[in-house]
Amino acid sequence: MKSSHRPVLIISLILSFWNPLHAFQSEDLTPEFSFTEGIEGPAVDKSGALYAVNYGEQGTIGRVSETGMAELYLTLPEGSIGNGIRFDREGTMYIADYAGHKVYRVKRDSKQPEVYVEGPEMNQPNDLALSDTGVIYLSDPNWGEGTGNLWMVPGAGELVLLESGMGTTNGIEVSPDGKYLYVNESEQRKVWKYDILPDGTLSGKKLLISFEDYGLDGMRCDVKGNLLITRYGKGTVVLVSPKGKVLKEIRLKGKNPSNLAFGGRDGRTVYVTLADRGCVEKIRLPHKGSYYSKIH
Repeated sequence: MKSSHRPVLIISLILSFWNPLHAFQSEDLTPEFSFTEGIEGPAVDKSGALYAVNYGEQGTIGRVSETGMAELYLTLPEGSIGNGIRFDREGTMYIADYAGHKVYRVKRDSKQPEVYVEGPEMNQPNDLALSDTGVIYLSDPNWGEGTGNLWMVPGAGELVLLESGMGTTNGIEVSPDGKYLYVNESEQRKVWKYDILPDGTLSGKKLLISFEDYGLDGMRCDVKGNLLITRYGKGTVVLVSPKGKVLKEIRLKGKNPSNLAFGGRDGRTVYVTLADRGCVEKIRLPHKGSYYSKIH
């Protein structure tokens, strides 16, 4: 190949992954109602496969290919129903079990859930985030009372209460540089920002942004530190800067987005779970996902 052709080839390859004409436009990845209305916790493993809870029936986890082909991956023990999912750098899957007050661990190349931590004092572990040091942070809402807690899991079997008496804690995420933790309160429509201390505990709580209407659910950061937040009931995903400024609001097909995750060949595809449609929609963003980039 002549060297003069190389720039054209490089540009073509770039455009094959990122096309601004398709940015911020939602389309279906999976058929409607292939998952239950409890669809949640999307997470992408190192191979690029997408996982979400409650495939076909409650208490399951489904695996979805990049082309949208879904299959049953595993079934949780009786009495357990998953919500948030995250993978660590070793490929271990962690699952928040809101019905059984647990977090499960599923090691790479295994389909056997093991109890990583259990706490009957928790309301219902909802979503989780992983720090660069392997610490797990858990949101723990009490929907009936409109309150919530925030927990830390430093290691297997260790459960530390960081804050109680919050609003309905839900979406949770660590900033790309590992310095901050974001936690939202669904019914109060607030997003809080904390400093993460060397031991994993938190300080310096301050309000990042608040909204006047509709609920908040899952959150993820891109590599630039922008925070994507699902607007439950409104049918949008909102992009918020690290300073708390709304940069973009993306319209979805469904009304009740429950969570999201970055994936795709270049890390710029965002998979959004829709409770009212029981499926996954996907959108394209200009920047890769922060957490996705760390595990790939």
